[in-house]
Amino acid sequence: MTIRFRAASVASIALVFGLGAVGGCGKYSYSNLKAVKAFKDGNTLYQQKDYKRATERYEAALASNPDLGQAYFFLANSYDEQYKPAKAGDPQNQGYIEKAIDNYQKAAQRDPDPKMKKLALEYLAAAYGSDKLNDPAKAEPVYQQIIQVEPNEPANYVPLAKLYEEAGRYDEAEAQLVKARDHKPNDPAVYTNLAAYYNRQGDFPKTIEALQKAADLNPNNPEGYHLIGTYYWDKARKDFRLSPADQKDYILKGLAMEDKALSLNPEYMEAMTYKNILLRMEANTEKDKKKQDELLKQADELRNKAMELQKKKASSGAK
Repeated sequence: MTIRFRAASVASIALVFGLGAVGGCGKYSYSNLKAVKAFKDGNTLYQQKDYKRATERYEAALASNPDLGQAYFFLANSYDEQYKPAKAGDPQNQGYIEKAIDNYQKAAQRDPDPKMKKLALEYLAAAYGSDKLNDPAKAEPVYQQIIQVEPNEPANYVPLAKLYEEAGRYDEAEAQLVKARDHKPNDPAVYTNLAAYYNRQGDFPKTIEALQKAADLNPNNPEGYHLIGTYYWDKARKDFRLSPADQKDYILKGLAMEDKALSLNPEYMEAMTYKNILLRMEANTEKDKKKQDELLKQADELRNKAMELQKKKASSGAK
């Protein structure tokens, strides 16, 4: 499993810490002032993406003051940035990721900022991901630790659920997503995460139930109803085990959801596009030529309206 983070956001954190005061025991001692200077130098190099020289300055900062907890994360990330998955097995390259892991662990233990502790754990888990060390057994306790740091945040349960799912531990995967839901039962995202999981497991009734709950929690947002429509479309299109009656039932339910979305936003292009496709699918199920032609006419009108809106949007954006 892979977690990706934006380097820009990490650099902005470096800027905050680089310009902020670094306290601690002996704040004005020579060794601490030397450490602070090296740390700020490291942050400047880090923002310039000169990770090799940044590691040297962060190492110097920590040599002068090992209690400078803020430096461990940036030292770890500077080593992490030098690691290249394509060079797996190369001793120097392996050294980068091992040093990154060691310092992420120290950051999680010693950084005084809870947000940075959590960030260090997230990057530590990513180091064990499939594009780096690919060691789910070591990632698992890190994800569990992230949950312990912030148990009321539903998003923290999702990576662990994904790890369990990829390992075939389906009951445990579902249990994590249910815990996320239970912590914030009024958050639509917890239900869309459950829906995606149930869909991958082939449980379509539970998928729709979760999606409907998410949409109902935000009834003025057309996106939730449109999302349900896309799931009905996908099911009707791909599941060749469906009887003709069941396939048509899903098409009609998908249309109803797109109609609901369009009632909330008549210019919702994505809903128009899917309604157009669903109308054509319904037409393919019709034996009555007159009704079939009427459905295709509606589909053409929607397609043309969506194209016109897209042109207007493109022209307004070009101005």
